[in-house]
Amino acid sequence: MLHTLRKRYDSALALLPSFPLRSKNALRGALREGYSRGDLRADVLAGLVVGVVALPLSMALAVASGVAPQHGLYTAIVAGAVIALLGGSRTQVSGPTAAFVVVLVPIAERFGVGGLLLATFMAGMILVGLGVARLGRLIEFIPHPVTTGFTAGIAVVIATLQLKDFLGLHVEHFPEHYPERVAALARAMPTARPAEIGIGALTLALLLFWPRVNKRIPAPLVALAAAGVAAALLGRLGPDFEVATIGTRFSYLVDGTARPGIPQLPPMPGLPWRFPGPDGQQLTLSLDLIRQLLPSAFAIALLGAIESLLSAVVADGMAGTKHDPDTELVAQGVGNMMSPIFGGIAATGAIARTATNIRAGARTPIAALVHALFVLASVLALAPLLAHLPMAALAAQLLVVAWNMSEAKHFVHTLRVAPKSDVFVQLACFSLTIVFDMVIAVTAGVILAALLFMRRMAEISGGRLLEGHHEDLREPLPPGVALYRIAGPLFFGATQKAMSSLDAISAKTRAILLDVTDVPVMDATGLVSLESALERLMKARVVIFLAGLQDQPRRLLEKAEIAPIDGQLLFFDSVEEAAARARAQFAPAPPASTRPPSSTRPPR
Repeated sequence: MLHTLRKRYDSALALLPSFPLRSKNALRGALREGYSRGDLRADVLAGLVVGVVALPLSMALAVASGVAPQHGLYTAIVAGAVIALLGGSRTQVSGPTAAFVVVLVPIAERFGVGGLLLATFMAGMILVGLGVARLGRLIEFIPHPVTTGFTAGIAVVIATLQLKDFLGLHVEHFPEHYPERVAALARAMPTARPAEIGIGALTLALLLFWPRVNKRIPAPLVALAAAGVAAALLGRLGPDFEVATIGTRFSYLVDGTARPGIPQLPPMPGLPWRFPGPDGQQLTLSLDLIRQLLPSAFAIALLGAIESLLSAVVADGMAGTKHDPDTELVAQGVGNMMSPIFGGIAATGAIARTATNIRAGARTPIAALVHALFVLASVLALAPLLAHLPMAALAAQLLVVAWNMSEAKHFVHTLRVAPKSDVFVQLACFSLTIVFDMVIAVTAGVILAALLFMRRMAEISGGRLLEGHHEDLREPLPPGVALYRIAGPLFFGATQKAMSSLDAISAKTRAILLDVTDVPVMDATGLVSLESALERLMKARVVIFLAGLQDQPRRLLEKAEIAPIDGQLLFFDSVEEAAARARAQFAPAPPASTRPPSSTRPPR
């Protein structure tokens, strides 16, 4: 059976275009290495565990994103399966994540479910493009303070959004911006309902303390089941006890009749723009709509790329594997294109579910595929029961997710030990994420980090003018010969500092040894500055010995057609060779020797 599975998968994958996906696909690699019954058993058990965790969490994340809970389930089913089959990470689990909430809520409010699904489809196309262009490694250039800052900011926003259902508050309209949301929640505090608070507190307590009792049974399964049972029992015992549930909050249509809860059906295909817009009517696909959704699509793609590759790195560290970032981006893109066709929202690699998958013993992407099949089976078999889950219980689960996502201890530790510039970047990203959005935060954070990096490089770059004897030279330089040493990258942020000391060369200087041994790279600004310095020195009739060019600066000078000029500009591989030539050319001539008087033969 396993041999047949392996053969069919290879045949299907061979039909795909020759993206990085074909050669570095994680599932294909695992099957080729040999897949035993023991591996299958481990993957199935791990997939079932993750499926139990993903089932309520997918509904909670969909609700938090402003859509019906079944859209989150469809995301876990479709995107979870597609990305597992095509991805570049062996143990990563993909699906809806908390990080997307702050990005998806404004889209859902403004454009409705149809607009959200269309933006997700467009984001998938962008992700495929990033992967095909092999830009997966560029995510590594996003500094740690940036990711820490916006992740903690997202956690704060998610936690704030859950207070409404956790406390049972009645809020007429949730404003778009965070300060107004906080104000709206504060005004609604008198409407808090003890029943909702009690169910939420019960769920929260079980989520936090159950792992100390039993780690083999997932805490969400116990906590949410207990909350549902408690709400049902208390509702029967006390007629005044009433809490909002999935069934009372959401409904779906069957033959024109509204039914509570989620549909007991598998995800069905359909065009994303055929889903309802903000007014409940079908969207009209147009160039103007695509233009309006394009910034949101880029936001989804950027966050999806960052989250999925960060999750893959975590998975590699836990499982001892190695993922391929470009293949993973292509898979994430295809998954986000397929998900909205079946009613799913944006998906990416989920760090918490991936960690659960690895701890449960997953060995290959089959585990993530089993997780998607488990969610599908649960929808088909348990949809009526899922309708009884209290909204306060789902909010409590997302509060725990937000807390874990914030990594508060690590956030505070970074503030305490990191350089002031990194602390500034982290706090800026944190604040901008809360007040504005993640895209502004990441953009500003990367720009700030880049500027601070350039300042640091400029600080360690520079030049020194040395004359006479120097410790790095075996013999002193002749009079009138100076050594000018440039250290560090010669780029636009450091060029002025590195070349400024050349202006201090005295009129008596006949030659200069320009040591660029410690210049690993040079950009166009550095090249122009060096050209100007060489031209100025040659006009002053100073002979230049350029020594120690590394590969990149040498290639740049060759492109600029800067070549040795006999008697004016000479190139040497090392400073010692240049110094030897300078001594031979400019060493003072020895004083003229006096001939001794001719001896006379003594007389006989």
